[in-house]
Amino acid sequence: QVQLVESGGGLVQPGGSLRLSCAASGSIFIINAMGWYRQAPGKQRELVASITSADSTNYADSVKGRFTISRDNAKNMVYLQMNSLKPEDTAVYYCNAEVRATMWDVGMDYWGKGTLVTVSS
Repeated sequence: QVQLVESGGGLVQPGGSLRLSCAASGSIFIINAMGWYRQAPGKQRELVASITSADSTNYADSVKGRFTISRDNAKNMVYLQMNSLKPEDTAVYYCNAEVRATMWDVGMDYWGKGTLVTVSS
């Protein structure tokens, strides 16, 4: 079993910055892609950013140029640096990881419980 735990959410004013962290633990042989998703009230969960094991990144158009995803493979962690935050960035942010428990396993998707980011003056 794999656990993902997010941290770093909170209340920030428009134009401010936050850094989210996600730590993966448990039965991990290798982590393939990792990513951040978000879900605002009344809306569907959407991809914010993702990063492969080769550090190839992908961003939603709405966050390009403002958010940066990175990962530390040695620590099994992924980060999301969020700058120039806007009220529309308010959402619960979820960490996602595709994990192989052994070298013979296919990757399985795991999710964290989420961390709330509120952008408001």
